[in-house]
Amino acid sequence: MLKKVDKFVLKSFIGPLILTFFIVLIILLLQFLWMYVDELAGKGLDFLVLAELLYHFSLTFVPMALPLAILLASLMTFGNMGEFSELSALKSSGIPLQRIMRPLIILIGAVSFVSFFFSNNVLPYATSEARTLLYDIRRKKPDINIQAGTFYNGVPDFSIKVTSKNPVTNRLDKIIIYDHREKRGNVAVTVADSGYMNTTPDETGLIMTLYNGYSFNEVDEKNVSTSDRRHPSRKDFFSEQKIVIPLSGFDLERSQDGMFKSNAAMLSINELNFHIDSLGKSYNERVDAHYRDFKNSKIYHLSNYAYLANIVPTPEDSLKKMKNVEALQLLDSLPVSERKDAITRSIEYIKDSNNWLAQISESHYWEIKVLKRYEVEWHKKLTLSFACLVFFFIGAPLGAIIRKGGLGTPAVISIFFFVIYYVISLSGQKLAEEDLIGTFAGMWAASYILLPIGIFLTYKATTDSVIMSIDTYLLFFRKIKDAIYRFTMNEKKVDEEENL
Repeated sequence: MLKKVDKFVLKSFIGPLILTFFIVLIILLLQFLWMYVDELAGKGLDFLVLAELLYHFSLTFVPMALPLAILLASLMTFGNMGEFSELSALKSSGIPLQRIMRPLIILIGAVSFVSFFFSNNVLPYATSEARTLLYDIRRKKPDINIQAGTFYNGVPDFSIKVTSKNPVTNRLDKIIIYDHREKRGNVAVTVADSGYMNTTPDETGLIMTLYNGYSFNEVDEKNVSTSDRRHPSRKDFFSEQKIVIPLSGFDLERSQDGMFKSNAAMLSINELNFHIDSLGKSYNERVDAHYRDFKNSKIYHLSNYAYLANIVPTPEDSLKKMKNVEALQLLDSLPVSERKDAITRSIEYIKDSNNWLAQISESHYWEIKVLKRYEVEWHKKLTLSFACLVFFFIGAPLGAIIRKGGLGTPAVISIFFFVIYYVISLSGQKLAEEDLIGTFAGMWAASYILLPIGIFLTYKATTDSVIMSIDTYLLFFRKIKDAIYRFTMNEKKVDEEENL
């Protein structure tokens, strides 16, 4: 009996899980395309390049898509079971809700483990490939797309303008080409009545065949002063002329693998541990060195003041002796003519110390920020996996309580809880990266806030609570209304009795 129940529950859950997982993954991919559509459009990317980019980025979205898919699938599964009275039938047979959830708890535990394995081994590689390919696409220049009536400056060292363009025959009319390869301004201009534009077979150059025009070139007068230059020029007419313009940067140049290998998002747990340990030791050593430098400089300054006060201390006991000398006494011990210089030097010392401390503080801030990035990424690999369990313990009992299947209500509730989780996680991550709170507290904040909610919902679903029934809240407000009414009537009776 129980094995059949386990099979039934697993069969009811796996289908919605697969469906919702791919729906969420597609939504995240669409969000990615919306963010980077300006950098991808107009560059003539091959379909295989786009497919490779989307494939690698889809892999990077898997750890985030899994928790939301589990939340939505668990809501749909237990909502459908509650809507069609299947949960009631199982409970009437003496099977508690925890026993019904047990096979799914085991399944989600396995999914969480797989999610961690994926985040630790597959995600760094996929992120590296995706970021590298996106970087190469960003460097690629857009395809040549000369529009009529405007100057096109996409070809290096050339500015091209056409009056009209025939999209069918690729014929160009009234062509003006400014050649800026000599870096002397508009000293080389070609004007043609018409022409055609094609690329070389190897696509490394642009061939422009021009008809009925002329070339204007200003001759460069070398070894002639500016005042004596006469700016001679030459004008050549032609009936047909070909101009070959070299193209660079228009093809997709692939970078070597491992370009971003030191980035925190592209490292495994072991690699992150190595970087965290190395950065932590380096930071502590630098802090100790800065402290020693500051301490020594302070002893040096105080020793100078002690010498002015007719005290001859050694560097080891200068601070000890200076404690017994007040600043005013030290200043009064100096001749009047030297007091102003002593105060001026003191102000300079203070300014130099403040500047030095400000620089050191800024350096420490950025070192801590880099270290925190690695720590945040280390915890993120665990929190996203653990979120699968958290969302299941929210979705399963909530679906049993609301007893509403389909995609409508579960989708709304899932988005609500996921937004809460995402906002808390993002806020905690930002606070942790700024070193305002501990990394563990910031990265696990969403989990230890939402997990008690999941435990509470599981308890309420087990005890057949009606907390999600609108009639329950209407009855609650009705009781409050009745209590206020009775209180008001009692007050009126008291006032009437006092008047009598």
